[in-house]
Amino acid sequence: MAILNLLLEHRDVPGITNIDVWEAHGGYEGLKRAAAMERQAIVDEVKASGLRGRGGAGFPTWIKWNGLPKNYDQPHYVLCNADEGEPGTFKDREMLLKLPHAIVEGIIIAGLATYSKVGYIYIRGEYTEPAWQVRKAIDQAYQRGYLGKNILGTGHDFDLYIHMGAGSYECGEESALMSSLMGERGNPRLKFPHAPLPTVAGVWQAPTLINNVETYCAARWVLANSAEKYASYGTERSKGTKIMSVSGHIARPGNYEVEMGTPLMELLHQAGGVINGRLKAVIPGGSSVQIKTAEDCEKINLDYESCGANGTLLGSGGFMVFNDLTDIVQLMKRTAEFYMHESCGKCTPCREGTRWMFKVMDRIASGAGQQGDIELLLSIASQVDGRSYCGLGDAACWPIVGAIKAFRSEFEYWIEHKCSPVGSRFFPPQVEAVNPILALSAR
Repeated sequence: MAILNLLLEHRDVPGITNIDVWEAHGGYEGLKRAAAMERQAIVDEVKASGLRGRGGAGFPTWIKWNGLPKNYDQPHYVLCNADEGEPGTFKDREMLLKLPHAIVEGIIIAGLATYSKVGYIYIRGEYTEPAWQVRKAIDQAYQRGYLGKNILGTGHDFDLYIHMGAGSYECGEESALMSSLMGERGNPRLKFPHAPLPTVAGVWQAPTLINNVETYCAARWVLANSAEKYASYGTERSKGTKIMSVSGHIARPGNYEVEMGTPLMELLHQAGGVINGRLKAVIPGGSSVQIKTAEDCEKINLDYESCGANGTLLGSGGFMVFNDLTDIVQLMKRTAEFYMHESCGKCTPCREGTRWMFKVMDRIASGAGQQGDIELLLSIASQVDGRSYCGLGDAACWPIVGAIKAFRSEFEYWIEHKCSPVGSRFFPPQVEAVNPILALSAR
């Protein structure tokens, strides 16, 4: 198991964003096959592939597709979550930029399968160039008859639109995304069982399917190449591939598509290994998942089950590598600041808890930490985790709790010595006890 490019196979083909080149490399063959199938057969094909949502949760894709009412009694909508705000993750950006037709094709297939006539691609506001590429792909698909009225002679109509976000991390959460799409504030809503599932009542209270960019691209590959072939890759419960966005202290950062079940250390090797020091830690699935030590990394395979069994998550695939010169306390302070800033403020535990976690982290990392601060952080996290409208509260807690579990001695060193345990080569003594960040900016 190692690098296995299925979705990214054609990303470097010259002109692949043009529909003629895309079709010359097998583009829209999946849609043509789907157009000749019964709608339930499309869903069954996705089910047989074992494809799970690639947005982070790993929920079986076919269950969502099968959950929409199988009729035209009311409008149905297909949404593509291309907000991608998770720090460390940039796979969707590359696919939007280099493989826009793969996304468009996957969404049309989903529209056929779910009796949907309208789709929206919700793209984060900063992704202007990728959005232009997707706009171009949509226009070409209309010209070729893959979008619009009576696509491919099926009698099915499907229109696809782009909606640009405004840079809010919160809008990556599906209910907040739907609120933003409808012109409301990008705040989360009550979840099942207190509120209907989106497949029952989503945008404009109509049945709604929501998947992310990589999931639609994978569904397209399944229809083009068969569920059996896709299911032949990966592990028993984690089928296919996962695109990992590798960054940090690594020789060759970038997006790597690996077969599910590939050892974590194999991906490190494929990306050129750690630079400027030895491996200290890895965050395998984006900043919201728990950090793992170099020793732990030896035990982890890149699939949902192995990551879960080892106390972390595969998440969105934001694979961040840190060498032994990394100050974990400073890293967690910056992480806490991000989640405090991005909290929408709707619910009290998240609004207040993220701010208090940052304040305590800032106190420790400024050389003013107090005995009991570690226990205070854990206490705050326990009162936020699982108690907010959406997963942002959880995402703010898990990194801090995981870092304390894996690197508690570094927190204790900061509190006792009022300076960084990684040494004075990063933090001059006269600045170190006041604000280490100033030392970094001054160098």
